[in-house]
Amino acid sequence: MEQPKYESVVLEIKDLHIDFLVNKEYQEVVHGISFQVEKGKILGVVGESGSGKSVSALAIMQLLPAKTARISRGEIIYYSAGRPSQNLTNLPSKFMQTIRGNKIAMIFQEPMTSLNPVYTCGKQVMEMLEIHRNMSGKEAKREVLDLFEKVLLPRPEKIFDSYPHQLSGGQKQRVMIAMALSCKPDILIADEPTTALDVTVQKSILELLKSLQQQMQMGIIFITHDLGVVSEIADNVIVLYKGEIVEKGKVEDIFENPKHPYTQGLLACRPTLNARPLVLKTVADFLDHSEVKVEYETLGQRQTRQMEIYSGEPILKIDSLLVSYPLKKTFFGKTINSLHAVDEVSFSVYEGETLGLVGESGCGKTTLGRAILQLANNESGNIIYKGTRLNKLSANEMRKFRQDLQIIFQDPYSSLNPRLMAGEAIIEPMRVFKIGKNEIERKENVIHLLERVGLNEESYYRYPHEFSGGQRQRICIARTLAVNPKLIICDESVSALDVSVQAQVLNLLNELKHEFKLTYIFISHDLSVVKYMSDRMLVMQNGKIVEIGEADQIYESPSSEYTRKLINAIPK
Repeated sequence: MEQPKYESVVLEIKDLHIDFLVNKEYQEVVHGISFQVEKGKILGVVGESGSGKSVSALAIMQLLPAKTARISRGEIIYYSAGRPSQNLTNLPSKFMQTIRGNKIAMIFQEPMTSLNPVYTCGKQVMEMLEIHRNMSGKEAKREVLDLFEKVLLPRPEKIFDSYPHQLSGGQKQRVMIAMALSCKPDILIADEPTTALDVTVQKSILELLKSLQQQMQMGIIFITHDLGVVSEIADNVIVLYKGEIVEKGKVEDIFENPKHPYTQGLLACRPTLNARPLVLKTVADFLDHSEVKVEYETLGQRQTRQMEIYSGEPILKIDSLLVSYPLKKTFFGKTINSLHAVDEVSFSVYEGETLGLVGESGCGKTTLGRAILQLANNESGNIIYKGTRLNKLSANEMRKFRQDLQIIFQDPYSSLNPRLMAGEAIIEPMRVFKIGKNEIERKENVIHLLERVGLNEESYYRYPHEFSGGQRQRICIARTLAVNPKLIICDESVSALDVSVQAQVLNLLNELKHEFKLTYIFISHDLSVVKYMSDRMLVMQNGKIVEIGEADQIYESPSSEYTRKLINAIPK
């Protein structure tokens, strides 16, 4: 087979077509894509869920499910130094095993499901070295500890003996990077490796990958839906939309002068840090080829709205709240060491306000939200809602307030019952709180709510697995609204969504806030999203509030070093 026209090319995809089996018939999902990966370069692959990014990566690794997917046409050519090129599409599986993980490695999106929970992290990386590099146990352990140091894991010896559940998300992802790099591959495929991570951890992972790639001169395929992340790391970019490449080029050219409406939409739908659009634009706005106009909230409009909010009384007061978890107990169950997850926190929330709550994983954001809803016990302090001390109420007395205080969780799939149709999931809390005169009225209200969140009447009869991630989150929002709440805690409710779907959900939350006169506590690790949504912003670190104030002012002149670090970590 001929060598590629560039000697530096290590992987070449030619006219790749991938089909999936749907209702006993094959349907094409990737439509003839072609691209090259160069040695020592990073190729960014950008697109939303369903665009074909991960499917193409799995095809390269020969990991497509054999019974339901096939490569119908095209070539995947791997060029190895000093050896003949190989077409991976027709390579027998026993030969592919010598390449997969060894010459071409992959970092998956979710490290918790990629790592085996019953083996220590060190043992799992050692296994790669023993299989592919024929190392002895002692040599493999020494190499793993060296790799753990390279990927900047703290206390490598301790992490070597730790199980995945004992590590943070960022640490687990570093273990996955160490595993992928253990055999010094020519090509590394990184599939959304930073999607669920804090901005600071994300920044450190990106810097780490860039540094290791330069040291080892690997070719990297970096898959993401976030163009901001690509701008930080990639040399070249391809943009995928519905299984086709709609744009490709150098990263600076794509960012400075995007040609395709889809690329323009992806760039426009993420909240900017220097202006606040009244409505975020979505990809659909650009794809219909109409003129896209953006209206911004003026400083005067913002000040007038905030004066109205803060002229009233707080709807919620948190006073010296302390929530602890036991770390060590005696034989008789007495706690002798504990962690202060929420440490003497005090603040107020006003009716009609969106209070942003930001900080890294483990800072106490979610615990604080759960404590407000009395889903986590507090040791001391008070939670006062409309004059009532919630933390002094019995479980029975608290039920009366559950209607007013609601939460939208981060993962809509695990917070919906897979055995209940979407409509039944929404109508269930209405029955509990006796909302509506009868079942007919309740069903009418549910259909109205589904339509209000951008779904249709047919959605009532479909199950959670039949919806996309964004649609499932809309069902959760409809379920929350069904009981006519006054205050909603949005706990990382847009973190796992594509940027365009995220923009749609943020627009929806803002519309509903004005329509139903809602108050939000908006929890996120993404400071750009929190700044866009919030009137005031509260920054947490190690269970304490390090800063609270008007969102724009905190961004423009943060008073704490920690807040500055969060702001500097946002992809520019």
